[in-house]
Order: sequence, then structure tokens, then C-alpha cells
Amino acid sequence: MSEFDQARKHMVDSQIRPSDVTDRRLIAAFLNTPRELFVPRSRRASAYADSQVVTSDNRTLMRPRDMAKLIHAADIQPGDIVLDIANGRGYSTAILACMAETVVGVENDEDGLSRSSTLLSDIGADNAVVVEGDPKAGVPKQGPFDVIFVNGSVDAVPTAWFDQLADGGRLVVIVRKGPVGKATVFTKSSAGIGERVVFDANATVLPGFEAEAGFAF
Repeated sequence: MSEFDQARKHMVDSQIRPSDVTDRRLIAAFLNTPRELFVPRSRRASAYADSQVVTSDNRTLMRPRDMAKLIHAADIQPGDIVLDIANGRGYSTAILACMAETVVGVENDEDGLSRSSTLLSDIGADNAVVVEGDPKAGVPKQGPFDVIFVNGSVDAVPTAWFDQLADGGRLVVIVRKGPVGKATVFTKSSAGIGERVVFDANATVLPGFEAEAGFAF
């Protein structure tokens, strides 16, 4: 077992399993996906630390515990179509691809766009694709989506994301409430959008996702 393999197992055993993440498919995804490949070479030593990892000027890889709990809260089913917002170098896309039928990542960060497709191909994530686009706008031509996952926190949730949810679809995102982030599951139904806070988490606010006019929770 390599040093990274050992670090990956330790991450799962010490950070993810104790955090009420019980889905065996999700645990297997974290055990089998080489997180170190999705961070800059200079930061690989900290790839499995209990912290966020900066991957480019505009993107930060979420803390493993927070990502795992947020994906777990989305209750992804094998037949689901998932939209991965601001997926950076594609680590979250790779994890989601182990859970769902199809994953579409949307990214406008130059570093992520130049690396994610190659990295996903290298690990055999054939059911995932990354497209260039504005994360705020989502990918309306590919929707509706059963799940929308957001890589980072936002001060406000774009209504365009809700529009792209299928009936019964779940949007999982960390919404910043002052100094505290609230990992939140929004569920779409014929009655409207339901909202449920599942845990506290602090994640870097995505650039351009600070509160502004035209956005709504």
C-alpha cells in the first residue's frame, strides 16, 4: 500500500466514517478516488488533511468531511443525473460519478477546465463530463437534474439552479449565514422549494457568489 493509499484510508476512517456518513457506495468512492491527483503537485502532501486545499486562484477543494456529508445528504441514487457546480479540477465530479448515472460539471476557472477532463479520463470516470460555462447559470440545456452539488459556499442561491431541478430534485450547498455556513438541502416539489439545514460547515465562498440583487434563498 502506497503512502497516498494509506493516507486515503486514514482520511475515510478518521474524518468520514465518524461523521455519520453510512452510504457504502460513498465510502467506497472516497476510498478508491485518488484525491492527490486533483490538487497541485506542491500541495499533495496535504491532500488528505482535515482541511480545505487551494487548487487555483479561484477554487478550493472542500474539506473531506464536509464534502462527504454534503453528498450523503443529497441521497444520490444510481439512476440520477447530477450537476456539479464549480467543480475545479474534478475531484467532486469523480466522487459523484461513482454514485450517479451521469455527472455534468460546469466550470469557468481556466485551471479547472484545462485539467479536469483529462484527470477524469485518467481514472476512468466515463460517465462524467465537464463543460465550460458560468456556474451561476448552471447548464440549462442539460437539465433537469436530480441533484445539484455546489463546491463551496454562497451567500445566496441563484434561482437558475432551482429552475434546473427535476421534480423531487435536491440541491445541496453551504449557505453562509454571517460567520457560519449552513449545509442545506433544498428539495423541489409541486408545492415549491423545501429547505432543510443538515450541519454547520465553513467553506470558501465561490468568487462572484456574494449576495447581490436578483438572488434569492
